[in-house]
Amino acid sequence: MHRPILFAIALAIVAAAPGRLGAQSPDAIKDTVGSWEISNADRDRTCIVQFKADAAPGGYKLEFDKTACTVAFPALKDVVAWNLTPDDSVRLVDAKGRTVYEFNEVESGMYESLRPGQPLTFLQNAAAAAATMPTHNADELAGDWKFVRGSGATVCIITLSKAAAGKDDFALKINPGCDAAITRFAPSSWQIDHGELVLKSAKGQAWRFEENDDNTWQRIPEGPDPLLLMR
Repeated sequence: MHRPILFAIALAIVAAAPGRLGAQSPDAIKDTVGSWEISNADRDRTCIVQFKADAAPGGYKLEFDKTACTVAFPALKDVVAWNLTPDDSVRLVDAKGRTVYEFNEVESGMYESLRPGQPLTFLQNAAAAAATMPTHNADELAGDWKFVRGSGATVCIITLSKAAAGKDDFALKINPGCDAAITRFAPSSWQIDHGELVLKSAKGQAWRFEENDDNTWQRIPEGPDPLLLMR
């Protein structure tokens, strides 16, 4: 077989290789590095992902809260890297380079991914996403709050303090008489993160709550027995 034919075949094989990307400019990578929010259509499930410029198998490194994010978006459990396609779509890939999410820009700064077996999922810059969320401060939220089950039963009362408990965190006190689920979680601090109220335990666990209306916040993702925080 002549060399020109062999060369053409080799090029065709490379072009057809699954997951292979065209060269990306340093500026395109630099512009994508940073904090991004993944959300569902109702935006009641969110995950903050940090895109890094450090090389990783299949693309570039990324970081996210494995516990919270994989509850909200189970497919993320397999994601180990991110990369860009030649048309600047954002891909999240697994350890074998297979695409888990492919986000295509549908409007300026807003991307969406719709793949078999997955719900419609969105990606946008975290700062832009936060700008559309209601904002609160410690003065507004400090005080007594009650945990309320979906049945309407109060199962615990906690006190959100304005006293600092680490970077961006404030102290939290559990009052006597809480049910076992609350005492096992044992929240000890709280913060506002991208419009959500986050309760944290000393063991590194976190419960996230989204505002429903004035003085009512619902735990996300919502389980079979919804849990609310109410004044």
